[in-house]
Formats: sequence, structure tokens, C-alpha cells
Amino acid sequence: MSSATSKTNAGNFFEDFFLGQVIEHATPRTVTEGDRALYGALYPTRFALPSSAEFAASVGLRPAPVEELIAFHIAFGKTVPDVSLNAVANLGYAELRFHEPVVPGDTLATRSEVIGLKQNSNGKSGVVYVRSTATNQRGEVALEWARWVMVHKRDHEAPAPETVLPDLAPSVAAADLHIPAGLDFLDYDFAAAGEPHRFDDYVVGERIDHVDGVTLTDPEHMMATRLWQNTAKVHFNAEARPDGRRLIYGGHIISMARALSFNGLANAQLIAAINAGAHTSPAFAGDTVYAWSEVLDKAEVAAPGVGALRLRLVATRGRDESMTLRGEDGKYAEGVLLDLDYWVFVPR
Repeated sequence: MSSATSKTNAGNFFEDFFLGQVIEHATPRTVTEGDRALYGALYPTRFALPSSAEFAASVGLRPAPVEELIAFHIAFGKTVPDVSLNAVANLGYAELRFHEPVVPGDTLATRSEVIGLKQNSNGKSGVVYVRSTATNQRGEVALEWARWVMVHKRDHEAPAPETVLPDLAPSVAAADLHIPAGLDFLDYDFAAAGEPHRFDDYVVGERIDHVDGVTLTDPEHMMATRLWQNTAKVHFNAEARPDGRRLIYGGHIISMARALSFNGLANAQLIAAINAGAHTSPAFAGDTVYAWSEVLDKAEVAAPGVGALRLRLVATRGRDESMTLRGEDGKYAEGVLLDLDYWVFVPR
């Protein structure tokens, strides 16, 4: 009798990665109107541009693009089987830029390059840095980003690689933001959008309490990870963590906080870039997520009636009316789940 062979994929462990490694991720994924509908079922999103084809057309975007985070989730999900199937946790993002708006019918394919490695001092895991690019069926870049993830080692005795930490920019320069072709906010319909606040109404340093909260459940976050084909074990399998709890997908927290930010930032219609992001504390079913924002910067851009706001979006476990990011010790305050620094386009 011949010996058994395995055709299944156990995923990459830390010692399987090497600097300069390029990974072509399976499988391409076609975006549909179903993605738009299910995104709205998972998150309380109300932004006019991805909600209304007529509103999108009125600002120069036809056909109507889906929410930028749909493209992010799909592209991110493609990387999971090769990069983070054996993850301890996804740690952060940098240099994420949205390029061509993604519309139903577009097919996204993703590739990644390993740009950094660092074994942890315990010798049981390490941090892998990758730069990923998602392209559409025409070969156009839809989005690109860097991220770093903590990954288990298969063999704790395997030698540590040389430590290489990538030089990542602290933010995307306003001049490097990609403006979708045809974008024009000169005839922007504030009544349809739901708020009157323009670019000039926001002040650097201003903080906005988005007030509303949403309680997380296992079925919803597991549906989200299945929708985006994110196969990380810690999200599905209660046996993947010592405490037997399923970890809420970090992208689920990002989308939830973004949806909650509508109250106070309803005119932040398009995400242009994500400068940096950190999942600062794990989230689990039963946690109630709230959000607040801080205006970090403002910039003029070369599109009619359009300005750019750089925002910090903070998600918290439970509402923090003081909107405290860090304690006196410099560490993130108790209950902070997400610290996201990003650019959005708003009407002037």
C-alpha cells in the first residue's frame, strides 16, 4: 500500500516566509451588487454615494462604486490563506491608497511581497510585513497597502531570520491621493447626503463623538469573514485560541466604526487612503462598539468642490464620552479597539 500524501494547505508559518518572496493569491473575486447589499446588512452604513446610484452619478461617478472597504475586505481576504492563516493577530496597516473606484462587475486579484521579518523574543512566533496590490480585470490598480501580522512558528527551534523592518511612511501625502476621474462636488446635494457640514466647517484638533453603538455577535462577524473569504482560523474555530473564544475580524471593527462615523461625518463620502491603523485590543462577541473621530489635517485637492480631511477614527468597547486615546503612561486607554488614521474626500 502506498503511503498517504497530503494535498491540503496548512498555510505558511513564520519560518516559511523570506524577504522578497512574492505570492500570487488565489482566487480572483468578482464584485457584485450582492456585496453592496450584504455590506449594508452587516454594518449600519448610510453614506449617500455608495447607497444611491443617482447620487453617485450627480457627483461624476457612473456606474456607482461600492464602498471602498468592500474592495479592501475582498483584497485582504485573498491574502489570508498565504499570509495569515496561522496568525496570532493582524497588527496594523500603512500606506494604503485606493486608486480606481471598484464597481459591480469588477474582478479583483491580489499579490503580495514580503518586505520585512522579525522573530518575537519568545521564539514561538514572528511578525511578517507584506505589501499587497489588488488589480482589476483590466490590470488597473484598485488598491495597495502594507500590513504586518504576527504568525505562529511551526517549529519553535527553527532558526530566526535576519530582522528586517521596512521603512513605512507615517502617512500618505495629500498630493499623492488618487482622485477618481470625473469627481465633482460643485452641485453636491447636502439634503440627500444627510448633513450640511462642509470642508471649512471642520477644524484641525476637533473631536466628534459619533454617539451610536452596535453590539457585536458571532454570527455577523463570521458571516462577514465568509463573505470576504477570510479563512483565518481564529475567526471561525473556537479551538484555535487557548481561551476558546473566536476573535472578531479586525476589518469588521473598521467597517463598523466607519459606518458609525456617519453621524457627524456624513459628507465624508470617499475614503482616499489609510495612513496607519492598529488593532489595539481584541474584540469578541458581546462587546458593544462605539466610535469617535479627530480631525488631524486638511488639504485642498485638484477636483471641483472637493477637499480632503485627514481623520483619526477610534473604535472603543463601550462609549467613552471623554474620547481618550491614551493614558498618562502613553499606552492606549482601556477599551480602545482600533486607532485608524485615514484621508476622506468631502464637499467644500
